[in-house]
Formats: sequence, C-alpha cells, structure tokens
Amino acid sequence: MPVGINQPSNQIKLTNVSLVRLKKGKKRFEIACYKNKVLEYRSGIETDLDNVLQIPSVFLNVSKGQTAPAADLVKAFGPKTSTDDIILEILKKGELQVGEKERHAQLERVHTEVIDIVAGKLVDPKNKRVYTAGMIDKALDQLSSQGAHKQADDAGKGSGTATPTITGVDGESKTKVMPTWTGVVATKSAKSQALDAMKALIAWQPIPVSRARMKLRVSCPMSILKQSVKVAPKKVESTDDADGDGEKTKGTVKDQILSYVEEIESQDEVGAEWEVVGFVEPGAFKGLGEFVGGETKGRGRIEVLDMAVVHED
Repeated sequence: MPVGINQPSNQIKLTNVSLVRLKKGKKRFEIACYKNKVLEYRSGIETDLDNVLQIPSVFLNVSKGQTAPAADLVKAFGPKTSTDDIILEILKKGELQVGEKERHAQLERVHTEVIDIVAGKLVDPKNKRVYTAGMIDKALDQLSSQGAHKQADDAGKGSGTATPTITGVDGESKTKVMPTWTGVVATKSAKSQALDAMKALIAWQPIPVSRARMKLRVSCPMSILKQSVKVAPKKVESTDDADGDGEKTKGTVKDQILSYVEEIESQDEVGAEWEVVGFVEPGAFKGLGEFVGGETKGRGRIEVLDMAVVHED
C-alpha cells in the first residue's frame, strides 16, 4: 500500500514574514506582511498593499499556514465585510509581532538618531566645539551605568546622589531631583529621548558640556527702547536658585533685551527700528520672547537665525 502525505488544501507555508494579529469574536486572526512594510504603511510612506502583504489572505495561524474559514470571518466581522476590508482592519488595528532581530535593528536606529541629535546640540563650554558621536555615546554609557548602580543603591538604602538636599535662604531644606539616564528604548521617540539625554549630561557633566547657543535677531521700534520697566524677568530658568523670584530692578526695554544676549554680533538702527543680532542660551529664549511680546505689545520681533551655533574644526 503506497504511503502518501496528506497536505490540507487550506494550508499555505510562508517564511520571512512580519505578522499582524487582531483578536475579534473570540478568534485570533493574522495576516502575513513583508518586514518593515507595516510601519511604513501605517505612517503613510507606503500606500500600495501589494508591497505590504505577502499574500492577500486572512489566517488563523500563519506559521502553520492555516487560513481562516469563511464562517469564522463572517461571525467575527459580519456578512457584509469583504476580505479586503477585513485585511485593512487587521493591518490598521492589529498588533505587530516583531522578531528579535527586527527589535534589535529598531533599537539601533533609535539609538543612532538620539546620539546624532545630542551631538548636534551640545558643545564644549570652553571652545564651543561639538563632540563626536562616539564621545557622546561613551558619556551616555557612563551615565547609564551610574543610573543602574544608583537604582541598586536606592533599593538597599534609600535615596542617594541623584536627590541632593539644598538649604534655602529660609533655612528649609529642599530636595532637588537630578535627571537620570538609563539608556535608549524603542517605545519613545528619538527626539524626546535626546532631550532627556541632554538634561542628564548637563546635570551630571561626565564630560564638560553645555547647550549650543541660539543665534537671534531682535527688532524693536526706537520709540519703545527707552521706556522703563519695573521688573527685570529672570534671564534663564534654573532649579539651582534658592531665592526664588529675586529682587525687582529697574531699567529700559533695551537694557532688558540686551541682558538676555550673551554675545552681541551687531547693533543697527534701521529707519524707526533698532535691531540687534546676537547669541542667546536656549534656556533664555522663552523669557526673551515673553518679554519682547509683552513690553512691545506685539510690535517687537524675534527671528531665529540658527538653532544651534557650533564651531567646527
């Protein structure tokens, strides 16, 4: 008697796929997609489904090649829902199953992007030159190791160096929480993680760093420049100051604008307007904008000429 192999007609073997799963009607449905194409489709980069789907079918189990029976699809999605609409719903709402290699590759991409952003925004405070991506990476690795040791120490004996106590002018002690860095994750955007990394580097200074200054042009009508202001706004927001708002001072609008500028490149009078071009710390930009907008009642202007001024070798 000949020995035969029974191959079910509804089994399709697929390899090298990314799975998208959706549970509906007590059943789990899957579709087989090309790797990296699901995210491109969801972000709008890829619009052709033929480039996303390996096969336009709905499965109960892709790894076993078991397609979903029509009765199960009707019960879960309704009799009037076409197969194409079912696939679209799974593709848009389903959970993407990412393999270990894909997960590692995605983490590497985010890590590289974070390092590039940080390296372009921080400089050596002495010579205003940028650090290489490798030096930034090593500094963050150092912070990450310190963060791991800090968490272990906190678990055993309470708070450590990340929450130093500061004594204010009123004699009361205040706890200052320092920003920490524990490494890149794939679940947050590179931009937000880069901001966290910069805060930690500036706070802990594993290498001497500061934010690269912004280059601005500030314009203001000449008629307003000599007007006096009663309160000088804080130049840069800081958590280190224990005296809060500080004392009220007097000065002109021009004096207060120039107090925000670390280095003046040029000053000109153009017709009825005064204009200054200079370099400002990023932390002072918000205060400068609020001051110019409020004191000039919208007649003054601030133009960003360069978001991060650095000196290249």
